[in-house]
Amino acid sequence: MSERPAGPISINRPNEMGWSGFPTFLKQPICLTPEDLRAGGIDIAVCGAPWDGTATGRNGTHLGPRAIRESDYLGVPFGHLDVRVNPLEHLKVADYGDADVLIGNTDGTYDNIRAFVAEILAGGATPIVLGGDHGITWPAATAVADAYGHGKVGIVHFDAHADTAPDMRGNLAGHGTPMRRLIESGAVPGRNFVQVGLRGYWPDPPILEWMEEHELRTHFMAEIRKDGFDAVLERALDEALDQADHLYISVDVDVADPAHAPGTGTPEPGGLTSAEVLRAVRRLAAEVGMVGMDVVEVSPPYDVGNNITALFAHRIVLEALTGTAMRRIGLTQPDYLDPRSAGSGEPHTFRPKEA
Repeated sequence: MSERPAGPISINRPNEMGWSGFPTFLKQPICLTPEDLRAGGIDIAVCGAPWDGTATGRNGTHLGPRAIRESDYLGVPFGHLDVRVNPLEHLKVADYGDADVLIGNTDGTYDNIRAFVAEILAGGATPIVLGGDHGITWPAATAVADAYGHGKVGIVHFDAHADTAPDMRGNLAGHGTPMRRLIESGAVPGRNFVQVGLRGYWPDPPILEWMEEHELRTHFMAEIRKDGFDAVLERALDEALDQADHLYISVDVDVADPAHAPGTGTPEPGGLTSAEVLRAVRRLAAEVGMVGMDVVEVSPPYDVGNNITALFAHRIVLEALTGTAMRRIGLTQPDYLDPRSAGSGEPHTFRPKEA
């Protein structure tokens, strides 16, 4: 049998709804190789890392990538009502499938995730990785740093937890250690980290001292309650690239209050609203730009309320796509809203595709 030509493979019929057909992300075509990505001129490749071998407490995040894809009820979206931009009019998006997970083999799985994300970058696309537990950020962000230069990438990290533990009961790899590993390896220096949403009862003082020594910029929920989320988000935006050339975004869904995201392994009351997280991701993608992203810790077995956490994660990715499209067409002013949606009363139209 002759070898197929390189390029994206469409496996859904036109206008397939989200609840029918094959659950690729947004019903977009699939790519299987870097050559497919390049031949298709793909801008963003959505992929999965279905690993929860280093999660503690409530597991199930290995089911996250599938649940996020399947939570879509729209199929191909028309456009974001706040900004009147349809990301698929300005970006070529593909689903790259999932990294190979080796059950019981953390090191082998992490090697596979790192190589998998490197494939996407080699194909000229920006990776968006669906987790999986937060441990997958170590190999995924390392692959991005490999491509853009160690020390050149900054991370904005939305989370209830710092994920800077020295180890997890003797194990260096875990969903509580990835940021420590990235910093200690030199892939992403501590001064290039901006953390948003930390709260609760961990980490302990020695870890907080380590974070201060390594110059992480951490915005606790206490600061958000005191000054308001908008003020803290402005600080985070200013900090996002003041020490780095490129931005990676990492979103643990437990940054949101469990009322908004119950389906996660380590819920912590008192967090952000889903609306705050979505707007923050869109603004980062539009105003700063991103070279990679992950959305992690969706645990479908605990996702009560009709899969609202998986839908939340799905919309986080859509916000990143929308913000990236906005940046491409020049809508990079702070907290841009289309005036028609903001109350001007003008007719409802979406920004047309650029020439």
